[in-house]
Amino acid sequence: MLASIFSRKGASGFSWASTADQVTQGLSAAGLTAIVTGASSGIGAETARVLAARGAHVVMAARNLAAADSVRQAVLADTPAATLDVMELDLSSMASVRKFAADFIAKGLPLNILVNNAGVMAIPFTLSKDGIEMQFATNHVGHFLLTHLLLENMKKTSRESNVEGRIVNVSSEGHRVTYKEGIRFDKINDEAEYGTIGAYGQSKLANILHANELARRFKEEGVNITANSLHPGSIITNLLRYHSIIDVLSRTLGKLVLKNPNQGAATTCYVALHPGAKGVSGKYFCDSNVYEASEKAKDVELAKKLWDLSVELTT
Repeated sequence: MLASIFSRKGASGFSWASTADQVTQGLSAAGLTAIVTGASSGIGAETARVLAARGAHVVMAARNLAAADSVRQAVLADTPAATLDVMELDLSSMASVRKFAADFIAKGLPLNILVNNAGVMAIPFTLSKDGIEMQFATNHVGHFLLTHLLLENMKKTSRESNVEGRIVNVSSEGHRVTYKEGIRFDKINDEAEYGTIGAYGQSKLANILHANELARRFKEEGVNITANSLHPGSIITNLLRYHSIIDVLSRTLGKLVLKNPNQGAATTCYVALHPGAKGVSGKYFCDSNVYEASEKAKDVELAKKLWDLSVELTT
């Protein structure tokens, strides 16, 4: 029963059960350069592996360099011709984001694909080095700044190569359980009203709004880059490490209904590389198919307001 439900294919031809290897089978990413944040484990590691296996030059952006290099070595052992670089990136620190972007640009590489994947989930209240609530800082602000700093490179690459650039924001169905206001613009750093799940939902809602506003701006400018967001599925990863009971359940009983990282990376790889996503922008995906996000996630004015706040926070 569960197998038939999870293997039911959507319009794309893929389903809940599809893997990243399956959605990219037969595709070539040769000549493309991709950055994947959070590439040291989970979805990020699988996304980096599969894109590299398809021929992309993958830059693995990670806070834990040793873990990322271990993933890199494993990929090279399986695919010796793969091209992967490991670069340090701590998305909770704007100084680290700026250094990463400057170092990447100094390499003189093009940039076709940016996968904003890294994140933290439902952690205790803490402020980043820049004084911003940690989930909002890591999941949204760091990726907003990174995208902004790399955007001219992406625009130049798409113009000169005539190949569509793709920005992929890994969000979550958790965006539906944000605070009732959606984004608490005046209370981002308010510890008294902080909720671990609400703050996570807020940051994931921000990922979708960010992608939607990018898509709107690209359309106005006539830029050959798409921006989309997605829910990778409920996955067995280390994101729930602060919630021990839920974590234990997810790694035991959850194996019956949770995706493994390769299945979790499927939608990311689909949106980043598959021809079925070509020209599609400002959409929310799930199970490698376009999916319906919440009403707040589709609020154009909310997206514009978040953009203005993000600019203010990063400047």
